[in-house]
Amino acid sequence: MIYELDPVEAIAVAAMGEPGHRQFFLMASGQGRTLTLSCEKAQIQALIVRLHQMLDAQGIDVEGQAASARRLQPGEPEWQVAEMGLGYHAERQMFVLVASEAAGTEQEPKTGDDAPSVRFWLSHRQVVDFSKQAEEVLSAGRPLCPRCGLPMDPAGHPCPVSNGARPIF
Repeated sequence: MIYELDPVEAIAVAAMGEPGHRQFFLMASGQGRTLTLSCEKAQIQALIVRLHQMLDAQGIDVEGQAASARRLQPGEPEWQVAEMGLGYHAERQMFVLVASEAAGTEQEPKTGDDAPSVRFWLSHRQVVDFSKQAEEVLSAGRPLCPRCGLPMDPAGHPCPVSNGARPIF
């Protein structure tokens, strides 16, 4: 099943919980519907990197534009995002973000055609605003150690540079 939000009216990322234990959500509204998907922080980070690469490839200036203030609140997630894809439709001059659930989960095995996915159609402006808003959400987590670059917990940080007791993987 494929859902289309064409065009998207608003799209945002939200994080809930304490830094280090946050849950991330991708939210969008359009065509009278608001959709909330659960996702991983690493997925959002990778999406931002790819968005910036695609904006550069299209010659769209990110720095000169200010983000809009519309915020969405997460609802109950429809599903956990397993895969994301990003493309650009040159004729429409729009980006398309595709988020899909895994083909099968432990609770409900699904065939490839039954795994839900959604296509978010975004204007250049929405992509710029979304990437800035998502970066703000990601940077609001745990501060990074200036010596080793790892996240610091409020309870303390065993910095490996200071010969801390952090396990090596």
